Amino acid sequence: MRGLFLASACVCVLAVGVICVFLFANGLPFFRAYSPVAFVSGTEWAPLRDVFGILPMIVGSFYVTFGALLLGAPVGILTAILMSRFASRPVVRFMKPAVALLAGIPSVVYGFFGMIVLVPFVRHAFGGTGKSVLVASILLAIMILPTIIQTAEAAISAVPGSYYEGSLALGATHEGSVFRAVVPAARPGIVSGLVLGIGRAIGETTAIIMVAGNNPRMPGDILKGVRTLTVNVLMEMGYAADLHRESLIATGVVLFVIVLAINFLFSFINRRRVQQ
Repeated sequence: MRGLFLASACVCVLAVGVICVFLFANGLPFFRAYSPVAFVSGTEWAPLRDVFGILPMIVGSFYVTFGALLLGAPVGILTAILMSRFASRPVVRFMKPAVALLAGIPSVVYGFFGMIVLVPFVRHAFGGTGKSVLVASILLAIMILPTIIQTAEAAISAVPGSYYEGSLALGATHEGSVFRAVVPAARPGIVSGLVLGIGRAIGETTAIIMVAGNNPRMPGDILKGVRTLTVNVLMEMGYAADLHRESLIATGVVLFVIVLAINFLFSFINRRRVQQ
């Protein structure tokens, strides 16, 4: 069994390694022909003129990702607290399958929901075309809810009962014990859920391409269209060739580095808080 477990772990590590080798082996040669600084900091994307600037797509990815986190994180964490410490068993038995079902809905269905419901609502309420950073953020917030809720709920439920009981013994209320003793103890698991949610949001493509407007320009207004890194690759990879194709693979390298940096940052913050 030990050998079987080791083999399973090696398969996971090997998969990550193969993906890394593929990305860097095919993406880094692009930087021999095109300046990395110009690629990352350029604001114009014109492949027909061999102009490749992905800064608008980088900013757009961060806009919709952190907009989704801003909207989805409070709802997800509070829902996890409700399911773990406040809701009755019948309510939890109903909510857990509902959250799991939300996680199983295909991205294209979310995209249709955004096109039919969210885009017209934003268009009538705020003007414009409706396809915007705001709609993309709302849709992504809904999509990352299951990841945040399930991870945070598991972390909160795993906190030893002595934390809660000790807080009650010192005179705290039920709500005070949950929010001041249990939730802080579950912080590493909750942060892990947020990191997974960010990874889910920043890597989403199908739903975003249907509601974001896909304009390769610097986003300046949440009611304007935007193009993310993943959407840029998906839209143009089918017909790209030569330097253009290499630039799209290099875009994947940049996205991969961004995701790694976010993971390392949150891991560092978690370790610092645990040590304190």
